[in-house]
Amino acid sequence: MATNPAAKTEIPPMFTPYKLRGVEMINRVVMSPLCMYSAEDGVVGDWHVVHLGSRAMGGAGLVIAEMSAVHPDGRISIRDAGIWDDKHTEPWKRVVDFVHENTDSKIGIQLGHAGRKADTGLSWQRGTDAQMEYGFDIVAPTAIPVSERARTPRVITDEEIVALPGLYKRATERAEEAGFDVLNFHCAHGYLMSSFISPLSNHRNDELGGPLENRMRLPLKIFAEVRKAWPEDRPIVVRISAVDWEEGGHEIEDAVEIAKMFKAAGADAMDVSSGMVTNKRPPDTTMFQVPFAERIRADADMATMAVGNIETGEQMNDIISNGRADFCVVGRGHMYDPYLTRHIAREIGYDYPWPNEYGRGGGFRSKL
Repeated sequence: MATNPAAKTEIPPMFTPYKLRGVEMINRVVMSPLCMYSAEDGVVGDWHVVHLGSRAMGGAGLVIAEMSAVHPDGRISIRDAGIWDDKHTEPWKRVVDFVHENTDSKIGIQLGHAGRKADTGLSWQRGTDAQMEYGFDIVAPTAIPVSERARTPRVITDEEIVALPGLYKRATERAEEAGFDVLNFHCAHGYLMSSFISPLSNHRNDELGGPLENRMRLPLKIFAEVRKAWPEDRPIVVRISAVDWEEGGHEIEDAVEIAKMFKAAGADAMDVSSGMVTNKRPPDTTMFQVPFAERIRADADMATMAVGNIETGEQMNDIISNGRADFCVVGRGHMYDPYLTRHIAREIGYDYPWPNEYGRGGGFRSKL
């Protein structure tokens, strides 16, 4: 790695390492899992090598691959990534190997099932809640569409519920075979696990509905299988919607209890997002979800990842130094700038090494 001898050597908070179980991230910057809509029958390819590899080369301590479906009907779109079949393992391993062999970053994968939000068009073809009739069998805890534009899902059967832990378990085993360092268990944004957890989408009157303890029963059962299948020295992060932004939905107090339940089950950190259980959008203001990560970190006494319009190094250093969260998860910033982390280091005068191959370019901006 090439360094800039004129830069500061004092380590800013966002560049300090952090260890979850046996996996140490070199800094607190995380690239959010971002759907690329570029897989073929769930199989990832060159796009994913470049997308994830470039952000790892760009300096993020952890890059998380997009939500990868545990069942073909659990894809958000027909071009979404999958991990429901053994044919997906080797292409994912190619991505992981590139990151491990060429960078100091760690790489994770998000496991999920889109539930009633499956079968949409590609992001650049439609609004996020328009469904496209590719033939996916859309299921949910209750037959409630996510919006007026969406199809009404059918109620998931008892047999399908019984099968879900096994689907997630096998997906977890494939993720291990591919060499991923971290798992992200997707329980946010109105997808299948989230739709069981939220009272806005779960109107069941059996043991999986009603009070929060019942609505958490299936996600926790699946999580238990995932935790058993995942190596003991590798962490699992759980993404949740901390609040639903709608009357009758979750408030932050519910999120704290949800975090405590996942912590007791073996979760290592909470990735704290919000909303999107319905088509009501959350506010789009700077760092609007950071208070939720801060509250969960304090009240559930566990590591958190803050996400949502975190845009500058100053903001990241403030979040970390003040104990508001342990990681800063950045999505759109990484889409705009694959080398976001290294560029922030340059802007704040921190000597963050560039890859040897790019060392001569590390000081380019200082000459402008």
